[in-house]
Amino acid sequence: MNSTSGIILAISLIIIMFGMGLSLTLADFKRILIYPKAIFIGLTSQLSILPLIGYLIAIGLNLSPTVAIGIMLLAACPGGATSNMLTHLAKGDLALSVSLTAIASVLSIFTIPLIVQFALLKFSNQSQIISLDAFTMIKQLFVIVLFPVGLGMLIKRLFPSFSIKMVKPIRIASSVIFILVIIGVIYSIRDVFMSYLGEAGIPSLILNITTMSIGFLLSLFLKLSKPQAISISLETGIQNGTLAITIATISLNNAEYAIVPSIYGLLMFASGAAIIFFRKSLGVN
Repeated sequence: MNSTSGIILAISLIIIMFGMGLSLTLADFKRILIYPKAIFIGLTSQLSILPLIGYLIAIGLNLSPTVAIGIMLLAACPGGATSNMLTHLAKGDLALSVSLTAIASVLSIFTIPLIVQFALLKFSNQSQIISLDAFTMIKQLFVIVLFPVGLGMLIKRLFPSFSIKMVKPIRIASSVIFILVIIGVIYSIRDVFMSYLGEAGIPSLILNITTMSIGFLLSLFLKLSKPQAISISLETGIQNGTLAITIATISLNNAEYAIVPSIYGLLMFASGAAIIFFRKSLGVN
């Protein structure tokens, strides 16, 4: 993928993060004092259990280095604007979802370089190892995630009526952009995409379903409400595919690592739709 495509990807993610910022206030961050148990469980599921499941899938299925690194990269990018949208549709705890997304976005600046570096060293042989500049990645994530989210929050604070009007259009635009990003990445790697589909599709689906199930069942086991359990389930199982694609193509300069996030992006809406469809059977009114 050329530099122009990489810039388009980065701009796409910035727009998505800006849209999320329009729905956030400083009070959302204060919710960690109101929901300490749910926040702790959610972050543990996202930042610890999710990468662990990704690693076990990569090892257990004996995946190729490219697919294994793609799985770990995807598992390193928890949450995102899509999980908030799906949480709202599934009648989960939206405030918890937004808080988890915001906090995980900040923490991921530090966790992503560690997880990705581990994956590169673990699954690549000597001729395939890519030197990852963690400091550069942190700067990129700051520009792509923190700045647009902060700008969105500032605009919401200064122009509340404008931000309310813009939330829905930007969410729709974000969904369209994400789909276009996936199509663009698939087109750029079309020569190898089909050869990886069989190998990457199954682990992507397993990662998605397993992490969503663990997030939901763990939350219920620890006595959280069903709306909270739905939020944690979606936050854990709906990874930030756009961020993973951006890191693969810009930070790692290897579009093949974006195959798993791209395939996953085609699958996550199906699993999210399933939760929305069964929300009544989950007892959420």
